[in-house]
Amino acid sequence: MSISMTQVKSLRERTGAGIMDCKKALQETEGDEEKAVELIQKKGLAKVAKKAGAIAADGLIHAYIHAGGRIGVLLEVNCQTDFVARNEEFKKFVDEVAMHIASEAPTVVREEEISAAAIAKQEDIFRGQMAEEAKETGKEKPAAAVDKIIEGKLAKWKKGTVLLDQLFIMAEDKKTVADVTDELTAKIGEKISIRRFVRFELGEGIEKKVNDLAAEVAETLKGA
Repeated sequence: MSISMTQVKSLRERTGAGIMDCKKALQETEGDEEKAVELIQKKGLAKVAKKAGAIAADGLIHAYIHAGGRIGVLLEVNCQTDFVARNEEFKKFVDEVAMHIASEAPTVVREEEISAAAIAKQEDIFRGQMAEEAKETGKEKPAAAVDKIIEGKLAKWKKGTVLLDQLFIMAEDKKTVADVTDELTAKIGEKISIRRFVRFELGEGIEKKVNDLAAEVAETLKGA
């Protein structure tokens, strides 16, 4: 069937796919734009799956300093060739991921990087919170119920700390950083992989001295 340029343009704006890919998708779905969007998404996921085992050893190391110099991020994002590393869309993605890290403060790229010690520590915190709550209310939950609640709290905590699982602040719709990375992989045709990052916050880890003026005055008068 005949596909108009208006249809192709509309589909391209929705998916970001190439003109010929949009035209073929519309032809295959007999001009049904919704089905064409679904088809392009499926083909994109297939491309991502094919690229999953590829070696991505090129890319960029990017430094981002947040306004005022209070937060800094050093980030490595990999691709397969230096040609893509020079691509403006790739560079924009890297910069946006760095800004996301500055804003959302993840601690690891992917879930398997969370240490067993960190998980155990967080579990202890949650159990302590629930024990305090039980003391205050006088209502103690059964052990099985507590375990289930802790499991849910840990799952939520992991989502908050894992970069790829966080909702990407630069995406208009609710897409995770992993979703946007996969979309770029499908669009560019090379495996894109966020490898590692370090986030610095001014004064982090430094114990600041708190001056108690009233106590100092009292001590001075005592010695007088």
